[in-house]
Amino acid sequence: MSNKDETKQAVEEINKAANNLIVATKVLVTLCTESAASDDETKMLTKKSVTLEDVRAVLAEKSREGHTAAVRALLVKHGATKLSEIDQSEFSILLAEAEELGNG
Repeated sequence: MSNKDETKQAVEEINKAANNLIVATKVLVTLCTESAASDDETKMLTKKSVTLEDVRAVLAEKSREGHTAAVRALLVKHGATKLSEIDQSEFSILLAEAEELGNG
C-alpha cells in the first residue's frame, strides 16, 4: 500500500471517528438538556443525527475492505438495493451493523 493510500485511509478513519463523536455529542446534549424527554423521543433524535453521508462513508469503506457482498446483504436486509432507498430512520441501525462487518 502506498503512502498516499495509507494517508487517504487514515483521513477516512479520522472522518468516521469525528462523525461518531458528533453523533455521540448530540445524543449527550439531548439527554442533558431534555431529561424529561421519553425514551422514544430520544431514540428518534439519535436516529436523525446519522446522515446519509455518514452511512455511505462506512459502507464504502467496508466495501473497499472486501465486504461488498455483506454490504449488499445489509441493504437487502433493510429492504433496498441501494442506500438512497433506505429510510433515514434506519440509518443509525444500518451504520451500527455496517461498523461490525469484519469484526467478527
